[in-house]
Amino acid sequence: MSQAPKRNPRPNAGRPRTGARVAAVQALFQSEAGGESAETVIDQFVRHRIGTLGSDAGYEDGRVPQADVPLFSKIVRGAAKNAETIDAAISGHLSGTWTLDRLDPVLRALLRAAATEFWGAADTPARVVINEYMDIAHGFFDGEEPRFANGVLDALARQMRGDEFQPKT
Repeated sequence: MSQAPKRNPRPNAGRPRTGARVAAVQALFQSEAGGESAETVIDQFVRHRIGTLGSDAGYEDGRVPQADVPLFSKIVRGAAKNAETIDAAISGHLSGTWTLDRLDPVLRALLRAAATEFWGAADTPARVVINEYMDIAHGFFDGEEPRFANGVLDALARQMRGDEFQPKT
């Protein structure tokens, strides 16, 4: 986990739910790094980073041109409200001497966002959530982080949404 993350994940255009997830990862990172509340960060993102905002600035400038704002807000609020439960679930799937604090902060934000979706509501199938966050992980990281994230996300999904992984009868 030693390589610096890429700063410009680029989900495919026309995918506002993916944009919401990218923005949520960025917002959770910003909230932790700056010690800002979820509500403060949500407000900042909605006012300054989500949408085109009258310019052609995009991901390179820290913007998320297309994002489903209700989903974005739901993820960020859910992660903040249920932080202890979410962090405990993630920590339970880290191996060896790895602790949540030892993870790259962007990776930590990504795992928190995904775990919030697994735990909060089942309106999106777990496998879709995993695929979405894997796309985002590949946008942020070039190293082993996406593979690490995949293992943790799979374990979290099976813990929180085990019924979705049972064979159909």
